[in-house]
Amino acid sequence: MLGANDQPAIRVKMLPKDTNEMGTIFGGVILSQIDLAAAVEAAKHTSNRIATVAMREIVFREPVYVGDTVSFFTKLIKLGRTSITIRVVVEARRRTNPNLHVIVTDAEAIFVSLDDTGRPTPLGPSPLVGEPHVPPID
Repeated sequence: MLGANDQPAIRVKMLPKDTNEMGTIFGGVILSQIDLAAAVEAAKHTSNRIATVAMREIVFREPVYVGDTVSFFTKLIKLGRTSITIRVVVEARRRTNPNLHVIVTDAEAIFVSLDDTGRPTPLGPSPLVGEPHVPPID
């Protein structure tokens, strides 16, 4: 999934406040950033409001350490009628060796498109392609 010219959806420097009792970065911090990165990608594919409905296939492969620069790369996997599935690959550039880039986590996030009442609704047009979404006036 990672190519030489890929740009991350987000990039974050890990801080001491993000650690668990073992001194590595708490998995919940990484999950939160995965959710944010996936939302950035999902928002490229609909003008509607979206909400995370599921995270799946979350695999923590390597620890993340204080001082690591962590990049969250995203890819659209599926556009459904009301849902968007995004794959996120998480790469850490080690503080102790900036030339070392390690895939530390990957996951899929599923978002649902919501109407003004918070109910699932068909995906609106992409804000990047076609006409901008204009909600109907009642």
